[in-house]
Amino acid sequence: MTERQPLLVIAAGGTGGHMFPAQALAEVMLRRGWRVKLSTDARGARYTGGFPHSVKIEQISSATFARGGALARLAVPFRIAGGVIAAVLGMMRDKPDVVVGFGGYPSIPALSAAFVLRRPRMIHEQNGVLGRVNRLFAKRVDAVACGTWPTDLPAGVEGVHTGNPVRGAVAERAGAGYIPPGDYPMSILVIGGSQGARILSDVVPPAIAALPTELLRHVRVSHQARDEDGARVAAFYDENGIDADVQPFFHDVPRRMTEAQLVISRSGASSVADISVIGRPAILIPYAAATADHQTANARGLKEAGGAIVIPESHMTVEAVAEQIGLVLGQPRGAEQMARAALSVGKPDATEELVRLVEHLAGVDRGAGAPGPERAAG
Repeated sequence: MTERQPLLVIAAGGTGGHMFPAQALAEVMLRRGWRVKLSTDARGARYTGGFPHSVKIEQISSATFARGGALARLAVPFRIAGGVIAAVLGMMRDKPDVVVGFGGYPSIPALSAAFVLRRPRMIHEQNGVLGRVNRLFAKRVDAVACGTWPTDLPAGVEGVHTGNPVRGAVAERAGAGYIPPGDYPMSILVIGGSQGARILSDVVPPAIAALPTELLRHVRVSHQARDEDGARVAAFYDENGIDADVQPFFHDVPRRMTEAQLVISRSGASSVADISVIGRPAILIPYAAATADHQTANARGLKEAGGAIVIPESHMTVEAVAEQIGLVLGQPRGAEQMARAALSVGKPDATEELVRLVEHLAGVDRGAGAPGPERAAG
């Protein structure tokens, strides 16, 4: 008789921030002989192109009160209830060994069904503040995996620091040797999230141009700017004699980050993970409009370790940014210490940590034990 393959149900919402760690976990669990199903809605299904073909995609009805008009909001409870019923029926037919939620409203039905049927379940939170759905389920799951450390958790909830999975191209460069600033070409990488990156295009170029001549003559810049900002940003650098590559999207961020003496970035969860895994000094500007100010929370670990300088948007002036860039590039030993500090909070094995936690919940003993000496109660 053929031994039954264990089943993992992954529930995730329709943004890359939720879907990427879900995909990373799915890939490893498949290699370990598990079956994997992804539970999402129609919006989330648009982000599944990178998932292995052997992952079964199940679209289940869900909804949010944050979108649509009055009639759409009235329908939300009914759509969620329909999704929960469908998820319960599906799990009764094919019992999952573990259900993992990665946030976003499309994860509500599967996590609710796992709670009703008392299946082993956990959530993974990418940011330093729990999202609305993860906060709803934090006290209704068997484990809370934290991508960012520390994470603000509800009272009585204990978190396990697994870290945020990073792309293979980043993992390959984990702990890459850092060349401190000096009298030779120095690279600054400027990257912003898809939202709110305009302030980086407004402030960072003139801040770099304001650097002392002895620093500026060695600087070259890779600047990720929105399409509508790209031409003026590139023109400003050119007019000021600064060697700059300005693009709306860099497909080789891991390489550019490895070569950089300094990274200037938003503090989205994936950016913070990349910076800490590769180990680079950073100036972080949290996106002020982020829900529950979670980007400030994301930056906390790097800042407290000494790996990053954090500048709130309210204090982001050309003079303030220029001063901090000058401090990093003008002090090679300090920059090297920042690189080591950033590396100290990195979790290049985040995916494996998640895998071990899933197997622990499933009662699978591979001799690795449950992950994470780092735990915190909210």
